[in-house]
Amino acid sequence: MNQKKSIVIDEKTPLLILAGPMFLEFFLNTMLNNVDTLMLSHYDPFAPGAVGNANIILFMMNILFNVIATATSVVVAQYLGAKQYDKMNMIYTLAIVVNFVIGVVLSGVFCAANPLIMDFLNVSPEMRPYSMIYIYIVGGGGFITAVFNVMLQILRCNGYTKIGMWTTFAINIINVIGNFLFLYGPLTYLKMGVAGVAISTVAARTLAVIALVIFFYAAKIGRISLRCLRPFPGSLLVKMIKIGLPSAGESLTYNLYQTTLLSFVNDMGNDAVNARAYCNTLISFAMIFSNACAMATQIITGHLVGAGKNDEAYKRVFRTLGTSLPITIALASVNALLCRYTLQIFKVNEQVIALGQMIMIADIFVEIGRCLNMTFVSSLKAAGAYIFPLVMGIVCNWGLGLTTGYGLGVVLGLGVAGIFAGTATDECIRGLIVMSYWYRKKWLGKSIVDKKETIAE
Repeated sequence: MNQKKSIVIDEKTPLLILAGPMFLEFFLNTMLNNVDTLMLSHYDPFAPGAVGNANIILFMMNILFNVIATATSVVVAQYLGAKQYDKMNMIYTLAIVVNFVIGVVLSGVFCAANPLIMDFLNVSPEMRPYSMIYIYIVGGGGFITAVFNVMLQILRCNGYTKIGMWTTFAINIINVIGNFLFLYGPLTYLKMGVAGVAISTVAARTLAVIALVIFFYAAKIGRISLRCLRPFPGSLLVKMIKIGLPSAGESLTYNLYQTTLLSFVNDMGNDAVNARAYCNTLISFAMIFSNACAMATQIITGHLVGAGKNDEAYKRVFRTLGTSLPITIALASVNALLCRYTLQIFKVNEQVIALGQMIMIADIFVEIGRCLNMTFVSSLKAAGAYIFPLVMGIVCNWGLGLTTGYGLGVVLGLGVAGIFAGTATDECIRGLIVMSYWYRKKWLGKSIVDKKETIAE
């Protein structure tokens, strides 16, 4: 099979060439994550909050899948930038096989621990059955998501960002059709409700993985074969784990911290839980532009660092921030202004709307800090500096976010808005710290590509 070289990505690559398709992909993916909430809000008043609780846990599982997926994005980008094409099939195969095995193991573990998870989150009796069945079905098919994550990173780093957009669009269509069939259509007689929604989600993701694999071969990007792992590249796997564990650890500690905050919110009553779930649905739309810019810059940074163009990489990240930060602030502000009307889409009561308005005001500051973090942390990982973001995540999440959120939300009685204010404190201060780290060029010399091999080639 003839292998086709990747699309050239360098300092001249326009940001929107990569970020544009990823923005649409993230937008569609956000629709996929939230369409269940919207459709279930018309089915059962307890179902949206229940699925929100379940998604917190499923997001944690996804973080663990990203140990290899994140490492794949860094390794593939840097090796392509260094033009070491002979190693790519081995990297592709190793990433997919390892993440599939991890996915199977974690799917079993999370399903087995489902009752304990519900106890930890203090899920109310009305929501508990829905949360559990959603985790059993979607979590049980988690290995599908594990393979999907790796395939998507491989295609992105090769410059094929549009395929993610089109695949996610197809997932949305399939998921909406499946939800309708189970909730309101001809399959209503099965009375599966939340279970039917979960089945639609898993079916859509399965078809997406098949589509990505087909495109991988059709575009002649490379090949996936166990023969590529002979002899087994143990040193490369260790290198990928060293990259992925701190990167995933940063996301994991953030999610554990958010899960702990959720347990506080669950004690505030079902209105607070629903307000948080619905607001997160709206908030997710405000952050996707900065996320797409950060991911696009991560790919470009990885290629530039792999090619030894550190000065170009340094300047490129600040150019991204100049684009993404003003737009992020504008989107968050619009969310705050319109939330009284947009929350009515979910047919909520006045108490939920009042809580939502306070949440959205606090979220403006959350998004400012989050934009800084996504931009600089993604670039630091691409440059091989993956330890510092983990350390800052642990210190700021638990030392600032949790303590401030608990103090304002629980002790002072500000409720769920106080929890969000704590998150804003964490995001803003941590964002300034990682920006300073990049500015002082502390990431230089941390590239994972063997420079001697690159010079020899």
